[in-house]
Amino acid sequence: MLIRKMFYKNIDRDIKGVIKIGQDDDANVFQELDEYVVTRELLKHFTTFFESYKKSINSRTDKMGVWISGFFGSGKSHFLKILSYLLENKEVKGKKAVSYFDDKIEDPMVLADMKAAGDISTDVILFNIDSKSDSDSKVNKDAIVKVFMKVFNEMQGFCGSLPWVADLERQLVKDGVYEAFKAKFLEFSNSSWEDTREDFYFEGDNIVRALAETAKMTENGARNWYNKAEENYTLSIEKFANRVREYVESKGKNHHVIFLVDEIGQYIGDDTKLMLNLQTVVEDLGTHCGGRVWVLVTSQQDIDSITKVRGNDFSKIQGRFNTRISLSSANVDEVIKKRILLKNDVAKDTLKLLYQDKNAILKNLITFSSDAAEMKTYKDVQDFIDVYPFIPYQFNLLQSVFTGIRLHGSSGKHLSEGERSLLSAFQESAMQFADKEVGTIVPFYAFYKTIEAFLDHNIRTVIMHAQDNERLADEDVEVLKVLFMIKYVKELPANIENLATLMVSHIEDDKIDLKKRIETSLKRLIKETLIQKNGDEYIFLTHEEQDVNKEIQHIQIDMSEIIQKIGEVIFEDIYTDKKYRYTSRYNFSFNQVIDDRVRGSQNNEIGIKVITPYYSTGIEMTDQELKMMSTRENNLIVRLPSDITFLEEMEEVLKIQTYLLRKGGTSATQEIEDIKVRKSREVTERKERVKTLLIEALKEADLFVNSQKLDIKDKSPVDRINDGFKVLIESIYTKLNYVTDFIDTAKELYDILTNDTIQVSLIEEEKANKLAIDEVDSYISRNTERNIPMTMKSILDLYSKAPYGWKELDITGVVAMLFKVQEIKLELGSEYLDIGDKNILNYMTKREYLDRLLIKKRTKTSPALINNARNLAKEVFNYTAMPSDEDGLMSRFKDLCEQELYKSETNINKLLAEYAHGRYPGKDVLERGKKILEDILKIKDSKDFYETLYEIKEELLDYEEDSADVKKFFKNQKEHFDKAVHQLNIYDKNRSYVLDKDTIKIVEAMEAIVKSKEPYSQIQKLPNLISEFREKFVQLLEVECKPVRIVIESDYNKVKTDLELYEFESELGPRFKEKFDDLLMRLDSANNFYEAIAMKEESDRLKMRCFEEIEKKKQELKKKEPAGRDEITLESGGEQSDYKTRKTVTVSMANILHGAKTIESKQDIDKLLEDIRTKLEKELKEDTIIKLV
Repeated sequence: MLIRKMFYKNIDRDIKGVIKIGQDDDANVFQELDEYVVTRELLKHFTTFFESYKKSINSRTDKMGVWISGFFGSGKSHFLKILSYLLENKEVKGKKAVSYFDDKIEDPMVLADMKAAGDISTDVILFNIDSKSDSDSKVNKDAIVKVFMKVFNEMQGFCGSLPWVADLERQLVKDGVYEAFKAKFLEFSNSSWEDTREDFYFEGDNIVRALAETAKMTENGARNWYNKAEENYTLSIEKFANRVREYVESKGKNHHVIFLVDEIGQYIGDDTKLMLNLQTVVEDLGTHCGGRVWVLVTSQQDIDSITKVRGNDFSKIQGRFNTRISLSSANVDEVIKKRILLKNDVAKDTLKLLYQDKNAILKNLITFSSDAAEMKTYKDVQDFIDVYPFIPYQFNLLQSVFTGIRLHGSSGKHLSEGERSLLSAFQESAMQFADKEVGTIVPFYAFYKTIEAFLDHNIRTVIMHAQDNERLADEDVEVLKVLFMIKYVKELPANIENLATLMVSHIEDDKIDLKKRIETSLKRLIKETLIQKNGDEYIFLTHEEQDVNKEIQHIQIDMSEIIQKIGEVIFEDIYTDKKYRYTSRYNFSFNQVIDDRVRGSQNNEIGIKVITPYYSTGIEMTDQELKMMSTRENNLIVRLPSDITFLEEMEEVLKIQTYLLRKGGTSATQEIEDIKVRKSREVTERKERVKTLLIEALKEADLFVNSQKLDIKDKSPVDRINDGFKVLIESIYTKLNYVTDFIDTAKELYDILTNDTIQVSLIEEEKANKLAIDEVDSYISRNTERNIPMTMKSILDLYSKAPYGWKELDITGVVAMLFKVQEIKLELGSEYLDIGDKNILNYMTKREYLDRLLIKKRTKTSPALINNARNLAKEVFNYTAMPSDEDGLMSRFKDLCEQELYKSETNINKLLAEYAHGRYPGKDVLERGKKILEDILKIKDSKDFYETLYEIKEELLDYEEDSADVKKFFKNQKEHFDKAVHQLNIYDKNRSYVLDKDTIKIVEAMEAIVKSKEPYSQIQKLPNLISEFREKFVQLLEVECKPVRIVIESDYNKVKTDLELYEFESELGPRFKEKFDDLLMRLDSANNFYEAIAMKEESDRLKMRCFEEIEKKKQELKKKEPAGRDEITLESGGEQSDYKTRKTVTVSMANILHGAKTIESKQDIDKLLEDIRTKLEKELKEDTIIKLV
């Protein structure tokens, strides 16, 4: 049975594969309405639309937008056109458009809604916005409203291209003179207005004359309008909406206008201005017209994805386009099956039997690689009947091909405008195989013929040249066609498995044989540079791509660069660890070498060396040779298998990268730029493939360590390399396991140094890290015996390398343990460190000290010296609880020395400070003791310490004995000593006045005790001597004070007697008495002779000040007397005495007779009297009265 005889309708009939907006002659409209297939999905969409639309028939609504979305070729333009027929509901071949759907739609509610919509008067404006817009209109933000205005004007019969002319026509219609104007214009220009109006600027005179004769204009007015019509024309969205509203209202109560706009999404693209313009147009039409004007649009994207990408607030447009219809691929499949592939009954029976017989073969024949997206095959016998001679996957795949070709610019203008559809593609492909017998399957290359005429010239010429190439067979060209079609389909990798399935042309095809033939074809196509291989995939090359590939293949890449890049992939993408983690404790850095090329620094003790198939040293890399190499080097040797595919892939990567680098700064055609972008992606793919190939190579690689070939099972590369490293570590670091207890923090080191429970012995077998401690102790002992200096740094360096490999903290811990148990000594700056040194941890761990911290084996101190130190502690400090270890004993002894010097209640420094306050006995004892103890504290080395203690044993014991009296003195005797010194000081000050022999004898006894070097036993006599001295001294002082008291009392009486003569006695008297009483009181408490004697002079001066104050008071009172009493005149012999001007001067007799006078003769009396005269005359002046007191 021939395939063409299987179809229900003639496969060769003209079915208008693509519905073009604008094709509306009756024959086309009839076929479209008659053959339109209403699928289940379309029925749902019709229901959705007419439910929304009927709201505008009976009531007002502003939700008057319909957004129809669907992929390229999904039938959305056809659906839009059918809606236009139904809404206009014109009569076609004697039937209303809605009536054609009576037998297509079974739901009576939907049919009723359709008929209700068709029954109201409606103007339908169906247009493709891209074809209706001006070529430069997209740059204008009002582009969409202009197109809407244009088609609205055209619908009314007005001029579409010149909107200001349409405005004139509209006004002429309103004025009822439009027909008259057209008749006049025809009369003047001999051509109709409709044919000539677009030649507006060439018909000026005729237009002006016609207007002047028919419209309400003068000729000047018409001329003026003509000249400024375009300039004065403005269009706003609101103005447009009002025009439409006026038109709708003028046509009757429920008249509707429908704008049906095809491909609005493609027109708007990424332009937010156009999107905003559409939003405002639809919003204003909704607001002004209340649902009597509708806007239906198609787009390949749904409205949500468009508005989301644009970023602006398009919530209003989403609200207006409340009705949203999305056409899926399933809809197209169903249309094709019903309209083209519908079978007659005989065919159905034939195909049913064929499927039942060949079902298993079909399943094995139609298979795809695992990395392909889901590709549908026959689900069941009914699916086979519906789709034959095609395969279900071809529906979606062809759609992807159409989209890919259009997006990547391989198509001409027609395809991008939707000239081709899936419908026509399947019809034409079926026609190619119509005369084949049943069992034939339409291979995918058959679809090439459908799109060939619409491809760009450079694509078609590649196929045409291949067809003319004598070195290529017909099947090679068919493979090339398939490779072109799936070039941009990412869901289907172009590998041999998938190509074989696409090339299947009969149910009986042998898939294995087909693959071999295809493989042969591919090799020939690669040789002709028509395609290239990228991994398992084959890629069709355009002319430009062929040129680029040839240029890339001529680039030379150095072998070392390839190897270096392979190293990068292995060590940066696959085995990314920079350290091998042997245990949770040990991580080993390693050197990296690939062939003979090193990567990074080579400072580590171990490494990994990868040998590639390109490695050449002139010696064959046999197992034996690699075993020897692994013996010479501390490396894990990894020999990769001999397959060089990964190296060839890397070479290709480097060639492409070099090409892209060279072309990076040069400008090229858009096509070359696109190829460069694709080549960049190819680099990424090839790199990923190199990584995959290397992973497989490393899984199979041979591993060699320490002269042996390792038997490591097939694991991941990382696990295999880690297993190899484990063997390498264990063969190099043979003493790594000596450390069993690890140290993680400096605090743990501190704990070792300060933990008093650590036994001072290394003998116990169970001791932590015993092997490590013994190893280090032994090394230090040997070097100390040979006088080889060791530092902390040299120890760390030695034990961090093979065969040890210990961690720094662990090594430091071992040294700290040896130091703690007094097996070694540490020296810094020529001084030995003490275990109690607070900076000891810093010295052992900080970088600045490591080179300077010397380590030596410690010499054991003899028991005699140890016992000497113990005995001295007991004898000197009365302390018996001393530690048993050398350092502990030394440290405790030094603590006792420090206490004696600085800390105890009777410490030396504290006692020495007392000597600043007096000349106490025993200072030399304390100073001698201080020097001895300070010298002891300065000793750092334990050996020197114990030897020194032995040498100064007697000095220490002498100090202890002598210092006991000194300490006792300061504790019990100092108070009495200080009192005796005080009494002796009093005596010294009064020595010239004290002439009593008994008193002097007491003083001499006290002085003898105080000035003694060791007065300790005599101090008990001091209290009695002090008491006797005080009694004698007081008696002598009282004798000396008696005459002084008499003088003070006499002076007071003189002042008192004089003061009693005046009325101000009560004012001055108490004050004078208080001052003299104070003087007497001080006399009573005086404990010095010179102090008591001096009070006679002080009494005289006080007496004089009192008289001066009395005189001063008298003068003040005189000044206050009335004027009549200012002068007292005594008449006696005619003389006047003036008392006002005379003043009294008080002169002390003690001052005149100053000091002691000795009179031995009459002349002495005369001389004394002369002195008195001279002094009194000096004081006596004309207005002065002298008062002697």
